[in-house]
Amino acid sequence: MGPNNRRTGTFLPEVAHPYGEFSRANYQIDFASLTGDTPYLDALNLASDPDNLAFLTGKGWTDMQKATKLSTVDVSAYDAIFVPGGLAPMVDMPENALLKKTIAQTYERNAVVGAVCHGPVSLLNVKLSNGKYLINGKNIASFTTLEEDNYARADVPFDLQTALVKQGAKFHVTAPWSANSIADGNLVTGQNPASAKGVAEKMIAILESSKTN
Repeated sequence: MGPNNRRTGTFLPEVAHPYGEFSRANYQIDFASLTGDTPYLDALNLASDPDNLAFLTGKGWTDMQKATKLSTVDVSAYDAIFVPGGLAPMVDMPENALLKKTIAQTYERNAVVGAVCHGPVSLLNVKLSNGKYLINGKNIASFTTLEEDNYARADVPFDLQTALVKQGAKFHVTAPWSANSIADGNLVTGQNPASAKGVAEKMIAILESSKTN
């Protein structure tokens, strides 16, 4: 993407850290992508991190390479969906109609929707059955304008923080690259790679609490 043809992908810890948390909670984890193709993994320089290494050398990366095409998935069978970040979502997810429908239906049946870093771009342009944007009035975190200024500003097609706020999100910011995850009902979002673990933990807390209700 962008004038320099920067390669896009999924940021390793943003999938590996949540995968570790969901695995330790003994959840069934299935991968889906918009095309059914295997995503490119970015940040392989962080492979020595324990959860990243476990993901790469264990079942996680093997399963991710066999991702199902989203259009063939019965999403209603799942208790939660999670969208990791990386730069690829900024290209693929702002307008994808099937993804918007999937997120809206998942949210409205009170299943859990989670996303981290650039992943909350998947929430843009999601309209609920009442015609309102899903994120309107919701407490949201994502990769920030300040973080993007020092990361991929020249390459991204738009500023994610600005776009989310424009659709009514109540945007929460912490210091660049420090952990910040937030739950608003059954919607959980996080600011950056350091927030991925917290997003998963909050999603798990919601899922576990629903078992006792």
